[in-house]
Amino acid sequence: MIQYGFSKDLEIPYERVVELVTEALKKEGFGILTEINVKDKFKEKLNVDFKKYVILGACNPPSAHKAITAEENIGLMLPCNVIVYENGTKTVLSIIKPTIAMQIINNEVLSAIAEHIELKLKNVFEAVG
Repeated sequence: MIQYGFSKDLEIPYERVVELVTEALKKEGFGILTEINVKDKFKEKLNVDFKKYVILGACNPPSAHKAITAEENIGLMLPCNVIVYENGTKTVLSIIKPTIAMQIINNEVLSAIAEHIELKLKNVFEAVG
């Protein structure tokens, strides 16, 4: 079990998990800034066949604004990543824990923002499956 994120195996098809997590993120005030289809990129760039694997870069604009105002270089750590991938017959959903990611930065304002965002992301995690 990873310590820097929420992670679970699901008995739900990959495409449906991507839909469900996207919907749950939207309900919690997140938009998807980036969507990286790792399977397609590995095929395109390396000519390697790979399992279905997507990285979603989720952003909550009000919190991102507060974070960047508090620490301009925090953009190096944004957006919050959510991954969905196939693992045999199961689909894995993993979401970053912002409180863990922000531990390397000594900024109390960011810590409070990270706690707030982590609660929202935990709601997303629990809503899927």
